[in-house]
Amino acid sequence: MLDTLLRSVRAGDSRVLVLRGEAGAGKTALLDHLAAHTPPGLLTRAAGVEVETEIAYAALHQVCAPLLAHLDRLPEPQRDALATAFALRTGEPPQELVVGLGVLGLFAGAAATQPVICLVDDVQWLDPMSRRILAFVARRLGDESVALIFAVRSPGDETILTGLPELRVEGLPEADARALLESVLAGPVEPGVLDRIVAETRGNPLALLELPRGLSPAELAFGFGVRTAVHSPAPLAGRVEQGFQRRIATLPASTRTLLLTAALEPVGNVPLLWRAADRLGIPPEAAEPAQTAGLVDFGTRVRFRHPLVRSALWRSAKPAEIRAAHRALAEVTDPEREPDRRAWHRAGAAVGPDEQVAAELEVAAGRVLARGGRAAAAAFLERAAELTVDPGRRASRLLAAARARLDAGAPNLVPDLLAAAEMGPLDPLQRAGVQRMRAQIAFVLNPGSAAGPALLDAARRLETLDEGAARRTYLMAIGAALRAGRLGGDTLTRAAEAARRVRPADDFVGLMLAGLIAWTLDSHEAAVPLLRRAFDTPYTDEDLSLLWLTAPMAHEVFQVETSDRISEQALRYARSTGSVTALPAALVYRAGALMMMGRFGDAWELIDEAEAITGTTGLPFESSATLALTAYRGREEPALDVITAAVEDAKARGEGILIGYAGYAKALLYNSLGNYPVALAAARTATEYRDVAVCLWTLGELVEAATYTGDTAAAAEARDLITRWTAIAPTEWALGLRALAHALAGPPDRAGEHYREAADRFTACRQTVLAARTRLLHGEWLRRAGRRGEARTELRAAHEAFAVMGATAFAERARRELTASGEAVRGGPAGVRPGLTAQETQIARLAIAGRTNPEIGALLFLSPRTVEWHLRKVFAKLGIASRRELTAAMRDG
Repeated sequence: MLDTLLRSVRAGDSRVLVLRGEAGAGKTALLDHLAAHTPPGLLTRAAGVEVETEIAYAALHQVCAPLLAHLDRLPEPQRDALATAFALRTGEPPQELVVGLGVLGLFAGAAATQPVICLVDDVQWLDPMSRRILAFVARRLGDESVALIFAVRSPGDETILTGLPELRVEGLPEADARALLESVLAGPVEPGVLDRIVAETRGNPLALLELPRGLSPAELAFGFGVRTAVHSPAPLAGRVEQGFQRRIATLPASTRTLLLTAALEPVGNVPLLWRAADRLGIPPEAAEPAQTAGLVDFGTRVRFRHPLVRSALWRSAKPAEIRAAHRALAEVTDPEREPDRRAWHRAGAAVGPDEQVAAELEVAAGRVLARGGRAAAAAFLERAAELTVDPGRRASRLLAAARARLDAGAPNLVPDLLAAAEMGPLDPLQRAGVQRMRAQIAFVLNPGSAAGPALLDAARRLETLDEGAARRTYLMAIGAALRAGRLGGDTLTRAAEAARRVRPADDFVGLMLAGLIAWTLDSHEAAVPLLRRAFDTPYTDEDLSLLWLTAPMAHEVFQVETSDRISEQALRYARSTGSVTALPAALVYRAGALMMMGRFGDAWELIDEAEAITGTTGLPFESSATLALTAYRGREEPALDVITAAVEDAKARGEGILIGYAGYAKALLYNSLGNYPVALAAARTATEYRDVAVCLWTLGELVEAATYTGDTAAAAEARDLITRWTAIAPTEWALGLRALAHALAGPPDRAGEHYREAADRFTACRQTVLAARTRLLHGEWLRRAGRRGEARTELRAAHEAFAVMGATAFAERARRELTASGEAVRGGPAGVRPGLTAQETQIARLAIAGRTNPEIGALLFLSPRTVEWHLRKVFAKLGIASRRELTAAMRDG
C-alpha cells in the first residue's frame, strides 16, 4: 500500500492513509521509509508531542511552516485566519472552517508545482484543533498532488481520523521476530525463552529490540530477568519505556541532562536547545553518547528514537533536574516571539508559589483563548493557580480553569477544580456560580430528567445575587425540562413558575425566557409574540451556546430562516472558540438545517464530525438529525434500528424529547415507504406530548398518513391545529405548511391551488425537501384526477430532487407514480446525468449558474484546483470542451 501511495503521488493524485498500530510497531519507521523514498518535491513533517497536546494549532504550525510561502496567495479571510492561528498577527479567534480551507489552499498552492508529502506522526498527541483541521483537509483533498499520511497509536481512541483509509501495522511474523531478537542478543539463549519473548511481545519490533537490553547474558540465557522485563503485567508500552529508562541510566550525567532538556522542548529547535545547554554548562560533546546509543538524532531538528524515550526521560528525572531544564529553556526563549512557551517553561522552573509567573500564565491563557485553545488555556490557568499564594486570586483562577475545561469538552475534570476553588474565600455569587457550573456539568453529561432540577436550584440561588445569571440559568432549567419532555414529571411547570418571579428583561435571554414561561403556563398564542421579539433582538456570542434550545424554539414560531441563521452562527462560534462542549450540538443542528435544504451529503459530514467528537470526549450525542436523515434514506431495517436505539436511550437517560424525535422519524420513514397505517400510528405516538418543534413537524406527517389511510377525522384535526398555530406567525414556512395541510385534508376543488402555493412558499424559504414532497403529493393527486400530463411534470421534478438528495424511498415512490402515469423512468438516480457522479452533477449545475471555480470550491469545501479537475472530467464525459456548452449538454441528458 505504501508503494502504491508513492506511485499515486508521482502520478499527481492525492492520497490519504492512516497507519494504526501499537507503540513500537514500526509506524515511525514506515514514515521514515516514505520520507527517504519520496519523489522529488516538498516534504513536510510533524509529530504530536505529549507536552503540547493542549497548545492550540501547535502541530498544524509544524505542518504548514514549509508551506507558508503560499500564504499571501490565499483569499484574505483564509490568510488572516491562518496568520492569527499561528500567532503571526493578532485578531479575532479564527473560524475553524476558514482555517481548514486555508490549509487546504496552502497544500493546493504548493502542489501546483511539485508533489507534496505530509507525514504526521503520533496523531494521538496532536492538539485537538490541529487534529480536527488535518482530518478536515484529508477528507477534502481532490486531485492535488498531495500525500497525507498519519500514524496513530492503538489501542487508544479508535475514533481518531475515523472514516479515512487505514493500514493496520501489526507485529512481525514469528520467524522474522525471532531473527530480529537474535540479532541483538549477546549470546545464545534458551529456545523456550526466545519463544516466550516473541510471544509476549507479539512480534513488536521495538519491544524485541529494547526489552532485552540491560540484561546479562546469564539472565537471558536461563530466563531470569526476562520475567521482569518481558513478562511484567504492565502494558507493552510501559515495559518498552522501562527499557529506555535502563538505557538512559547508563549515560553520563551531562548527556542525561541534555536529553531531558530536549524532551522538555517540544518543537525540536536545535539552536534553542544548544543555547539552553550552554546555560546548564553542558558541552556539545555530551550529545555523542546519546546518538551512539541510538536514542536521539540531533539534525535540523531534534528527533528521539521513539516518543517513549521522551516520556522515559520525564519519569526518570528528579524534580530539581526538570526545574533546572525548564529554567534554562525559559531564559533562552524569546519573550516577544514565543511568550506563551516562555511562560510555560518559567512555570515549570518554579520551586514554589510565584505570583509574577502566575500572572504571566494568566495573560498567556488569555492569548491562547483568543486563538481558540480552550484546553491549553485551562492548563495555563491550573498551573497559575498552583503558583498563587493569595487565596482569593487562587480561587478565581481555579474557577476560570474550570470554565475553560468545561468549554473544552472535559467536564470530568471540572469537579476537582471546583472543589479546590471552594476551599478559598469565595463570595456568595462565586459559590452560586460553582453550583450553577455543577448543574451545567450534569446537563452536559446527561441532558435528561435529572439535569432540570439541579439547574432550577442553581437559578433560585442566583436570584438575589445576579438577576442576569438567574434568568440565563432559569432558561437553561426550562430547556432541560423540555428535553426531559414526557419523562420529566412536573419540573417544566415548577421551573416556569419560579422563573416568573424574576424581573423581566428586554435582552435576548430575557425575552426568550418570557416566551418560554408563556409557552409553558399560558398558551402557544401568548408565547409567539414574545419569542418573535426575542429573535428580532441582538444576541451575544454567549447566547449562541443556547442553540440546543433556541433552534427548536425558532421552529416553534415558524422562523426557519432564523433557525438556519442561528445554527450557522453558532457553528462558526463553536469552531472559532474551540468550545468542544458546544461544537457537537452546533454541528447537529446545522446538519438539520442543511438536511431540510436537501443537502444530505453535507449534513452527514457534520453528523460524522459530531459523532467523532462525542466519541472522543464521552459527551452524549444529539441524535435528532441522525434520526431524520436515516428516515429520509428510506431503508427500513437500518432506520428502525436507529429509531429503536434512540427510544431505549431516551428511557435510560430520561430524555423524553428523543421519544418524540423517534416517533417523527418513524412516521416520516413509513410515509416515504407508502405504509400509511404504520406512519399514522407512529405520528400519533409522537404527538401524544407537546415536544417543542417535534410535535409541529409530526403534525404534517400525521395529515399525510391520515389522508392516505382514509381517516378524515384525524387528518382534519391535525389540519385545524396547524391552521391555528400558523395563523399567529404567518411566515413563508408557516403558510406553506398550512397550504399543504389544506391541500391534503381540505376542499378537493382547491387542492391544486393549495399544492402550488405550498411548493412556492417552501421554495421561497429554501425548504427544498418539503418542496419536493409537495410536488410528489401534487403529482399523485393529479394522476388520480386523470390529469396525467400535469402529473408527470410534478412527479418528474420530485423524482429528480429526491434522487439527487439521496431520499431513496421517496424517489422510488415518485418513480412508481411516474410509471403509473405512463412515463418510463430509466434506472439510476434521476437528476444525475448518465455517466456523471452526484458531485460532478452538482459542480456542473453550479458552473451553469455562473459560479467561478473558487466560489464552487467555497460552497462545496473543495479547493479551486479540485473543482477544475472535476469539471475536466465532466467535459470529457459529456464530450464538450468548455463551460459554454454545459447548459445544452446537461439539458440533452
